[in-house]
Amino acid sequence: MTARTHGFTGRHMLFATSAFFAVVIGVNVTMAWLASSSWSGLVVENTYVASQEFNKKAAAIKALAATGISGSISMSHGVFHYNLKNRDGSPAAADIVVANFKRPVGDHEDFNISLEKAGEGSFTTSRHVPSGDWIVELISRRGDAVVMHEAVRFDTAGFGQ
Repeated sequence: MTARTHGFTGRHMLFATSAFFAVVIGVNVTMAWLASSSWSGLVVENTYVASQEFNKKAAAIKALAATGISGSISMSHGVFHYNLKNRDGSPAAADIVVANFKRPVGDHEDFNISLEKAGEGSFTTSRHVPSGDWIVELISRRGDAVVMHEAVRFDTAGFGQ
């Protein structure tokens, strides 16, 4: 009985090379998909300048938090609501609230709007907010002083929209 051994042939090399590149391409596609689907959306135009301003912004946020004023957002029937409250739950005084709506990814739908005062500490806008994920930066002022400055990430589906 004789056994034939062919050893490592060209066909084996083709399969090994194909398997190697299939793994490399598969990993690259998987990593690209994971990166694009999980991006947080945090972007600054100049990272160096942002890092230098971080401590100033952190101190300003701590000072605002110490006032005890808090804000809450809601949506109903296409109307965006923002309520400001003092630590004791009473409405906080503010004259104007500017809202900067931004998509977490891309800027083609971003818009800025001044909310209309609906009562003490209550502000609304009837502008339609398209469905999906949003980051809204809310800046509340009384005179020249900033009363509250916060950013809230929300999904319109969370409000039944």
